[in-house]
Amino acid sequence: MSNPFRVACIQNCAEDDVAANIAEAVELVRGAAGEGASLICLPENFSCLEPVDTHYFERGYTEDAHPALTVFPALAKELGVVLALGSLTIKRDDGRVSNRSYVFDASGVRLATYNKIHLFDVTLREGEMYRESATVAAGDSLSVVDLPWGRLGLSICYDVRFPHLYRELAQRGADFLAIPAAFTATTGEAHWEVLVRARAIETGCFVFAAAQCGRRRWGRRTFGHSLIVDPWGVVLADAGDAAGYVLADIDIQRVAQARTMVPSLQHDRPLG
Repeated sequence: MSNPFRVACIQNCAEDDVAANIAEAVELVRGAAGEGASLICLPENFSCLEPVDTHYFERGYTEDAHPALTVFPALAKELGVVLALGSLTIKRDDGRVSNRSYVFDASGVRLATYNKIHLFDVTLREGEMYRESATVAAGDSLSVVDLPWGRLGLSICYDVRFPHLYRELAQRGADFLAIPAAFTATTGEAHWEVLVRARAIETGCFVFAAAQCGRRRWGRRTFGHSLIVDPWGVVLADAGDAAGYVLADIDIQRVAQARTMVPSLQHDRPLG
């Protein structure tokens, strides 16, 4: 459990060509594995970002038909790595989709899933509007998964604004937090790093925040800057603006060190 390992966060700029996005992600995963990453994290919606939200259902896949769920378990087994697929949109029977994370072990076995709980319904400046709840069904349960090095708590993008979720993940034993994202350029520039670092500091966890970057042909921009942050809030890696990946070596003992210095998880008190 205390052996150091190398983590990678993949950063891509997905559009609406699923095959092309998967092919690019596969090459990035191969590159990260070739540099020694044992845990490789991908962004939210890394296999497809649609220009129209209804397309996720109309042009999408059920879980048993999604091409990423054939490709990436086999890739995990081939490379001998743990893959955390940030999220895929999965068709439901009610005309909506789930925004769902997956974790596969180094044998390609599914370890866990997580459905995004907090949905991105916001109106930003200059009329930039998002209504994720119109097409996505919210999840209702947390997920913490055992990995060879410790426990990983799952979340997705807008969840990062709800600290109680991460508090509960840490109280359930998470040593690491996954925060895959497709953060908007507007909110990312203002809030992304401070939110990710805050979640690390509050919980004494490492945070692996793989994000999408770039501008799509229909104009949507995502912020990029995939981050790997240690339990003291130190940024170990920042992917900047371009597609690629970042790496960091992780020593789980730093979790215990941070929590010993500031044992706030032991100081929670019920509120009246």
